[in-house]
Amino acid sequence: MKTEEIAQLQKEHLMPTYAPGIALVEGSGTSVWDAEGKEYLDFVSGIAVTNIGHCHPKMVHAVQDQVETLVHVSNLYYNEKQPVLAKSLAEHSGLPGAKCFFCNSGAEANEGLIKLARLWGSKHGKYEIVTMRQSFHGRTLATLTATGQDKVQIGFGPLPEGFVYANFNDIQSIEDAIGSKTAAVLVEALQGEGGVIPSEPEFLPALRKLCDEKGILLLCDEVQCGMGRTGKWFGFQNYDVVPDAFSLAKGLGNGFPIGAIVAGETLSDIFQPGHHATTFGGTPLACSAAQAVIDVIEEEELLANTMIMGAYFVEGLCEIAMKHKKWIAGVRGLGLLLGLVLDVPAAPLQKKLQEKGMLALATAGNVIRLLPPLTVSQEEIDKALKLIGEACVELHDEMAAQSPNPCQCGMGE
Repeated sequence: MKTEEIAQLQKEHLMPTYAPGIALVEGSGTSVWDAEGKEYLDFVSGIAVTNIGHCHPKMVHAVQDQVETLVHVSNLYYNEKQPVLAKSLAEHSGLPGAKCFFCNSGAEANEGLIKLARLWGSKHGKYEIVTMRQSFHGRTLATLTATGQDKVQIGFGPLPEGFVYANFNDIQSIEDAIGSKTAAVLVEALQGEGGVIPSEPEFLPALRKLCDEKGILLLCDEVQCGMGRTGKWFGFQNYDVVPDAFSLAKGLGNGFPIGAIVAGETLSDIFQPGHHATTFGGTPLACSAAQAVIDVIEEEELLANTMIMGAYFVEGLCEIAMKHKKWIAGVRGLGLLLGLVLDVPAAPLQKKLQEKGMLALATAGNVIRLLPPLTVSQEEIDKALKLIGEACVELHDEMAAQSPNPCQCGMGE
């Protein structure tokens, strides 16, 4: 089918929760193709999902082999793939005595973290979770309430009780939010949906110390910045901090749905039979896909590639920003989770990039989020920089033409 046919079929039979513009039908590595055969450089990666690129042969073979062996048996029975994957994650986490719970998505993983914290705090009457403004934790009722953004909560009240908001990168704000009912603080090492805002160097260590002093849990949402995206296995590792537990999804399965909770010794045995469950979490198929992802990251040394290519990409983006400093504020992020921060709305630049054959994301109103796969090459980054540079020149000229007076458009020379 062509894009027009697909769009019409979707309009007739799917709830209008999304507003897609193109129909993608094939992918390989860093490239995707639409229904008309046009190739795009994919610097969205399914929103930090396809970290090892589209259709990586090792993952394809792992999934194919497992489909022919055993797909699903229910968690009422042992499944050899689960403990193997859990062992891998525990070893990379750095959490003493770590154990895992597998689910299907980031929202489910964060929902599980919330339940885990409440169960831990219940014997002391503690149930509140402090989360950050501009955070993003999911779309279930509990996780959209945990999300510190009004726009995702409008129309869904009454919202669940037990969430208090504080300012990201502001220890005093968090300390002020902690009360006698507080069980945990939930935080992202880098706010992706909030505008690609990394933690300041001293923030997470100070937060770990504060949680220890108050006798509460530190929980990390690693759904977007985990699985190598920042150049470390998990975002919090950039700050030499060990949380009590963290959530995973997105890049864990490289497109195959799987989420996880990884909990250290304080929380590893809090859940007992009957406390929490899922029908599809941690199937042999899902765990085989995730283990293949871990193997590829290790064998192809993708953490190192992420750091090298991330630094190279930042250098090129900063050069573009300097050429358009009247309306590009700068670049921020970690590894290959980067944001080009604008002083104008980001949507027009996103659209122009798509027209040129590059996919990127406008987020937080004025940020272009750039999420290439961790396998990205220097040549592919050079191609991206060329397209971004061209798009910025064209957008500059269009804005200047719309407002000839530099004082009105803020463009200047």
